[in-house]
Amino acid sequence: MIRPIIAFVFLALSPISVSAQNTAWVQVEAHPTLSTAQSRARLYASQLENVNGYFLGGRWYGIVLGPYAPADAERLLADLRSNGSIPNDSYTVDGSRFRQQFWPVGVGAETTAQPLPATLAADAPVDITPDETPVVEPIATLPVIDPVQAPDETEKEAQASEALLDRAQRMELQTALQWAGFYDAAIDGAYGRGTRSSMRAWQEANNHEPTGILTTRQRAELLAAYNAVLDGMNLQLVRDDASGIEIMIPTGVVAFSEYEPPFARFEPKGDIDAKVLLISQAGDQNRLFGLYEILQTLAIVPADGARTRNNSSFEIEGTGDGVHTYIYAELNDGAIKGFGLIWPEGDVERQSRILAEMKASFTRIDGLLNPALAVVGEDQAIDLIAGLEVRKPKMSRSGFFIDDKGSVLTTIEAVQSCERITLDSAHDATVILSDEALGIAVLKPEERLAPLGVAMFQTGVPRLQAEVAVAGFPYGDVLVTPSLTFGRLADLRGLNGEENIKRLSLTAQDGDAGGPVFDNGGAVLGMLLPKVSTNGQVLPPEVSFSVDTDLILASLAGAGITAQTTDTMAFMPPETLTLRAAENTVLVSCW
Repeated sequence: MIRPIIAFVFLALSPISVSAQNTAWVQVEAHPTLSTAQSRARLYASQLENVNGYFLGGRWYGIVLGPYAPADAERLLADLRSNGSIPNDSYTVDGSRFRQQFWPVGVGAETTAQPLPATLAADAPVDITPDETPVVEPIATLPVIDPVQAPDETEKEAQASEALLDRAQRMELQTALQWAGFYDAAIDGAYGRGTRSSMRAWQEANNHEPTGILTTRQRAELLAAYNAVLDGMNLQLVRDDASGIEIMIPTGVVAFSEYEPPFARFEPKGDIDAKVLLISQAGDQNRLFGLYEILQTLAIVPADGARTRNNSSFEIEGTGDGVHTYIYAELNDGAIKGFGLIWPEGDVERQSRILAEMKASFTRIDGLLNPALAVVGEDQAIDLIAGLEVRKPKMSRSGFFIDDKGSVLTTIEAVQSCERITLDSAHDATVILSDEALGIAVLKPEERLAPLGVAMFQTGVPRLQAEVAVAGFPYGDVLVTPSLTFGRLADLRGLNGEENIKRLSLTAQDGDAGGPVFDNGGAVLGMLLPKVSTNGQVLPPEVSFSVDTDLILASLAGAGITAQTTDTMAFMPPETLTLRAAENTVLVSCW
């Protein structure tokens, strides 16, 4: 195993509000240091319910109770002040100043109004008699902070110490001022009127003499507040000689797992479900573009998000399904190298700060991941790429082309409650016809397709017990070409004499539903319906049904779709029918 070489840095985040409509909090205290605020929050939590702690900006950390409905928050405030459980200067807030949550540790922000404690839940005010008054351990009063702190340097000394800062340090201070809400101009390291005004505003807000020049201690205080929200991330500069990459990694939440070329994988080691990938492989532009396409099939890469690609690099970003993923790779001198950060969705501040550091620190060094490092064992799976799970659709069914524009007929089951519909896992499509009575739907590809084969619907009356075949994808996307299932036409009607369906004697799988039912001449007799149980009855596996061709044609005509028909009965060898099915049948996926 490669031993990483490590260097330490300190980081932090940009603001994020947890305020929600129709909610309020009771703010009981605020403190200028995180350690004090955590200690006080722990004490309050031992006595009261729904205790939370948030960074408020500047250097202040607030302890709050909630969230509650606004009326409940006011009622709780009055009750707790009256019995001495919280300071008399406590008040209600809407949460708009809340940024990173620091208490309870490891718990996400709650934005839904909580019920009042049981003693306050009744509609009528609680009348607490002296004998019923709960015993509450007094919370010690903290010393009052002097309104204006004595400076550690004179203005001249502060100017001298500031002059020693390099451009990167000056830009960092501007970034910290921006994060704290006092600066909104360019991060350029040039201290002009705007930067001085923001420094003066920060000093006023933090009980310092407003000179517009930060002293050494004030700069440390500003940066400490800026970086405090990344406590526990333990960002370290990791050098991985096997992949030939040096980069900052949040080693407090991820640890090296294994090499699965082209990835070096870092998996979560605590409560935060984060991952880091290092990408390293030999290749050319074709391989870079192939990697770009393959990565977007992974479950850790949400389908929606920004995608950019040029001749020598690409970026992929997506948010959804609980994750926020960013992946970057570049081609240089026959080597493709890059990195990925997979972070919990919604933690924007921490993700953006960590990602910024990873981008800034990403460095190519000597070394290229050896394909021989790939782990070969019995846990290999077709739905894994280098140990990472491929994104799977909610449902996959079959369909078939019905015109030369690429329109596809399928079962309505395949397109219900879908955020996205694809044809053959590659082409997005939309529903242009939905006939619930027949159980059919027609899809239109967003980009025009040129199918190799189009369905020819049989309008003649087929012979009972004639051979038929269903084309479909019985195993979803496991197989890239459709399969044929052979059987016989058992009846021109359903079991109860239904005229709109035909009964088939063949054993079909769920994934075959929506596929074309061919006669032995290659014409389409109908569309295979999904198997359903009625009144708790489960039919034998060889009993299947298809929608009647005449009804399909009538539904299509009503939607302005013209299909090809024939009334000729012919014979086609199974080999030829298999080729026709492959040209005509489509995998329909619901995401």
